[in-house]
This record gives sequence, structure tokens and C-alpha cells, in this order.
Amino acid sequence: MNPDSETLPLTVRPELQVVYWSAAAVTAHLLESGLPYPGPWFKPGLANIFVLVAWMQLGWRAAIGVALLRVFASSLIMGTFFSPTFFLGLSGALAALLTMGVLGLTRLRIGPVGLSIPASLAHMTAQVFVAQELIIGHPGVFTALPWFLIGSWITGLFNGLVACFILQRLERGGLANSQEQGKVNWQRGSCASRE
Repeated sequence: MNPDSETLPLTVRPELQVVYWSAAAVTAHLLESGLPYPGPWFKPGLANIFVLVAWMQLGWRAAIGVALLRVFASSLIMGTFFSPTFFLGLSGALAALLTMGVLGLTRLRIGPVGLSIPASLAHMTAQVFVAQELIIGHPGVFTALPWFLIGSWITGLFNGLVACFILQRLERGGLANSQEQGKVNWQRGSCASRE
């Protein structure tokens, strides 16, 4: 092995990184769908980790690509395309992306955990609204929303910490951000905020 190769950052084209993160998100979603969970909407949302990593590493356009590819590919593989489940996933993904976008516009120095928790709360809220319209048809579902949001806060914290770990490992491994414009200037060492 060439000793100089350890000092050079590894760069991967952003398009390939979007494909990698999308494949990881679809895989996480499919694996998660086979896990037992205590009730409706109590999944950890592991696929969202890779959307968050794409957001922090490549920017908002890449994260939108990863999120939408995950929703569409997973629903096609699982046979739920255009079913209520598909619309629950799509609404949650769009609400989380919109929340991260609004937070990005504020110019606050928010890290993976700081983005993940509000995105997770928005994801859950959107899904409850869509479930009320498409599945349940009764406003009584909103009485359970506070409990859903507590679970969502916990999974948002967990997913943000895992995304932070992945980003730190990527930086230690020399995988540089390959997108010049639109990338988030995230620095290793801070999971809650950017340095």
C-alpha cells in the first residue's frame, strides 16, 4: 500500500453517494419492517439515519433524493405502492425534509441530533394526520399523538446519534464531502451542533 494514499481524502461522486445512502435506507427499511414493534407507528425509523447522513454530508438535494428513493423503492419491493402505508411513509418523509429545510434556513448551527429530533417529530405528526384521513377517519387518534411524539423524540435522538457516529467514521476514514455547493459544513466532534 502506498503510504501517501492514507493522507489523501477519498472522494466519491455525489451521485454515487446518493445511490449508496439510498440502498442503505431501503435495506434498513426492509429489515425494520420484519422486526416486532409494540404498536402502530412505533418503529425506530432506521432508514431516516441515511437521509440525515446524506443531508449533513451532501446537502438538501441529496437528502431529498435519498428520502424519495427510499419511499418509492421500499413500497415497490413490499407491494405497498399507492396504499395507505405508502402515503404514510411519503407524508412522513416530506414533513421531515421540510422541517430540516426550515431549520437549515435559520442558519442555526444544528448538528445531526439537532436535526433528527424535530424531523422525527414532524414525521410522526404528518403520519398521524394522514392516518386520520386515510385509515382511521376519527379525530380520536390525536389523543394518542403525545405518546407517539414521546416515542418519536426517543427514536429521533437515537437516529441522530447513529448518524453522528457514521459521519465521524466517514471523516476519520478520509471520505471527504464531494459536493462543493449545498453541503453542510459539519465538523467532527459535535453531534448536537455544527462547529
